Amino acid sequence: MKNLKLWMFLVAVPLSGFAQDLKGDSPIPFDPAVKTGKLKNGLTYYIRKNAKPENKVDLRLVINAGSILEEDDQQGLAHFMEHMCFNGTKRFPKNALVDYLQSIGVKFGQHLNAYTSFDETVYFLPIPSDSPEKVEKGFQIIEDWAFNAVLTPEEIDKERGVVLEEYRLGLGADDRMTKRFMPKMMYQSHYANRLPIGQKEILENFKYEKLVKFYKDWYRPDLMAVIVVGDIDVAEMEKKIKDHFGSYENPKKEKPRKVYDVPNHKETFVSVESDKEASYAQVQLLYKDYNMPKTLVTINDFKQYIAKGLFSTMLNNRLQELTHSANPPFTFGYTYHGGTWARTKEAYQSFAMTQENKQLDALKVLVEENERVKKFGFTQGELERAKTEWLAGMESSYKDRDKTESERFVSEYQGHFLTKEPTPGIEWTFNAMQKMLPQVSLADVNGLVKDYIKNDNRVVIFTGPEKEGLKKPTEAEVLAVLNKGGENITAYEDAAVAGSLLRKDVKAGTITKKEKNDKLGTTTLTLSNGVKVTYKKTDFKNDEVIMEGISFGGSNLFSNDDQKKVQYAQGALTEAGFSGLKLNDINKFMTGKLASARPYIGGITEGFRGSATPKDMEYMFQMVHAYFTDLNLDKEAYEGYKQKQSAFYANMASEPSAYFQQEFYGFLYKDNPRFMGVIPNEKTWENTDYELAYNKYKERFANAGDFEFYFVGNIDDKAIEEYSAKYLASLPTTGVKEKITDLGYRMIKGDHKKVVNKGTDPKSNVTIMYYGDATYSPKEALAMQALGEILTIKLVEELRENESGVYGVNARGSMSKVPYGSYSFNISFPCGPDNAEKLTASALKELQKIIDNGPEAKDLTKFKEGELLDHKKDIKENNYWLSYFTRSYTNGTNAEEIFKVEEKINALTAKEVQDVAKKYLAKDKVIGILMPE
Repeated sequence: MKNLKLWMFLVAVPLSGFAQDLKGDSPIPFDPAVKTGKLKNGLTYYIRKNAKPENKVDLRLVINAGSILEEDDQQGLAHFMEHMCFNGTKRFPKNALVDYLQSIGVKFGQHLNAYTSFDETVYFLPIPSDSPEKVEKGFQIIEDWAFNAVLTPEEIDKERGVVLEEYRLGLGADDRMTKRFMPKMMYQSHYANRLPIGQKEILENFKYEKLVKFYKDWYRPDLMAVIVVGDIDVAEMEKKIKDHFGSYENPKKEKPRKVYDVPNHKETFVSVESDKEASYAQVQLLYKDYNMPKTLVTINDFKQYIAKGLFSTMLNNRLQELTHSANPPFTFGYTYHGGTWARTKEAYQSFAMTQENKQLDALKVLVEENERVKKFGFTQGELERAKTEWLAGMESSYKDRDKTESERFVSEYQGHFLTKEPTPGIEWTFNAMQKMLPQVSLADVNGLVKDYIKNDNRVVIFTGPEKEGLKKPTEAEVLAVLNKGGENITAYEDAAVAGSLLRKDVKAGTITKKEKNDKLGTTTLTLSNGVKVTYKKTDFKNDEVIMEGISFGGSNLFSNDDQKKVQYAQGALTEAGFSGLKLNDINKFMTGKLASARPYIGGITEGFRGSATPKDMEYMFQMVHAYFTDLNLDKEAYEGYKQKQSAFYANMASEPSAYFQQEFYGFLYKDNPRFMGVIPNEKTWENTDYELAYNKYKERFANAGDFEFYFVGNIDDKAIEEYSAKYLASLPTTGVKEKITDLGYRMIKGDHKKVVNKGTDPKSNVTIMYYGDATYSPKEALAMQALGEILTIKLVEELRENESGVYGVNARGSMSKVPYGSYSFNISFPCGPDNAEKLTASALKELQKIIDNGPEAKDLTKFKEGELLDHKKDIKENNYWLSYFTRSYTNGTNAEEIFKVEEKINALTAKEVQDVAKKYLAKDKVIGILMPE
């Protein structure tokens, strides 16, 4: 229950006789919609029927064991074992497991995955449940993961290279600084010495029996949970769990599953770390709890949990207000009480991302805000707003309780198994929240701070760039800020809440035409000023309406000089607020109202994106109206924005992969006079013109008649007609219809290779690009996408499984119709510098095989099955429909093509994939390689 957001997705069937009076010592109930039990061997299981998405089941194997249980000569083997489960089991030798799952549409990495942490190892297996055979195979797989991994010396040695590549990926500034501060953050704890990736020397040289020993010691029934949620029969799944897992026994000499504490310390530890490749500066402040985390068991515990959540909400609202000031103390900052790296230790912790030379200032603000709460507490107005915010979020989850995705439940039951997080379901939670929120007093919340803030058991960590002329804060300076307290602190002043989002009277227009498309299930309204509104009512979510408004034009209509001056100022425009209201005023007014809308200016279009609950939809319309007609011009807000953005970008080019992007794309776009680099620098900010950006924005949004708005969700006809007529039909119009503009600029032509040297770690990155102009064809676009996914399968097989040279590799192909017909195909992978050329050759060889011979039938089938599985899920989601509508508008195509997606996927042939490979990828290419200095 540490994570409210996750909690809000819980669902339960109606509970008859919900207790009118919640008694403090009564236990928090367990969700009756979940079938749970324990086999004789100690294996725990959770089963729930849930038909969202349809014909799919999420299987999860949870092992209550991770790197914390490794012996000294096993460091990294918990994670290595996770890898080995995909490399051969009793029923699925070598790569047969991944091969089979791909053949039924389950994508490796995207759907099928796993992770290892300090305390647990977790395997994810979402599979179609439309046939008994697939479900049975799914159970065979998780049974084999649990007990039947085949750990042959040959496969272990092959996987060493892959795991070492993952280890290599993690190297860099963050890794170096983390290893230096961990002994202080996790003082005298086993956690400080058991980072899950392990030790390089051990990964290279461990004896096979050490891995076998870890598997036998810790992959055992009494440390396992099997979770099954989906479109299934509960009784049938329970029988399968018993059949597949009931016969296994725990080891005769069972090793105790130790729980490792983090010892308390009288000292305040300070760790000021810097690195020449660090790209940003951060501040962390931790006040560690003295005792182990308390499990939430009773109603009183639940009330305390609510109080802690309200405390964090109110303090973070204050910190957010500070980031919107003219001189923000940090780019962003937040504070909460919750978990650390260790399962056994929680802390009251604050975090800030700051300017490189303002870490002490940021720490001072975090300390002062804590002191302000300690001295004066929160205000009643803040508490009421926080309660409203919590209840609004919970109510939205409650309304969507029958639309919850299976994976949300699975994560919840995992938390219950590993850390005994309560699982009462949303019905109980919502009812309890309604009754208990009014009972939480200001004294309850203000009283928490005395237990949070202490003078011992503290840790302060600074991480940031190291460069000439930048003074590194000393430990004495950090302690001085921490211990100074708040002698001159005054109480927080709670500003009055605005009465409305609009300050000008709105003169409503009318609806002049209404058209229905029964096939698409849409209604299109034409408004008196020329605006078009198309909406589709769905039942995919009960409490969601999403929107996009779109118009041709965009920044391609700006001159080259103007574009350079406004590019980085455009993000600041919404920071100024609207209707004379500052951002803080708007946020305060919107407390408890779930609605948002934001304008954007792209290259060829401008528009709005927004979302709301049906209840709060009018506020979304009001925001659109305000952004159109009454955007503030606020130079102070711009200066604050510039400070935050400068801090964010200032040292980004110190990080090798960001520097590579800057150099590589600078090379590709060297003939484009509008290209200003990937990372803005001081000169960029000097040349940025906020007022010009404001005027260009006003110009782009002066003509609403050129806009088409799309809405998808649980929409009430009367409401959308009323709001469209009032807030959209009243917008200004000029009668002009703009078109998409192609400026004619392209990336460089020809066959090129660009090597960029940056960084001290032995890390490389390879990018292979094919691109150019082409006549757009939907059929070729699908074939190009298929080519990318099929080549990815082959590259994983060759570069990862056969050559052990990469951890991950990706190929992507696409075609675009606007602003000009084009194709793009990219292959990318990180690797060791010594292997970069060899692996590049291997990747091109795999591509050449498809050019020469076409894809193998089995790989084309894998692509089709994966796409069909995704489409079946996507077609029941609001976002998918909205993006299809806007894409159809931009491309000038018929949205009814959405009903032909499956037909087109099924009709795709191997020859069509080979043809696009021959046509587009036998031409010039650009290879970019990042190498260390």
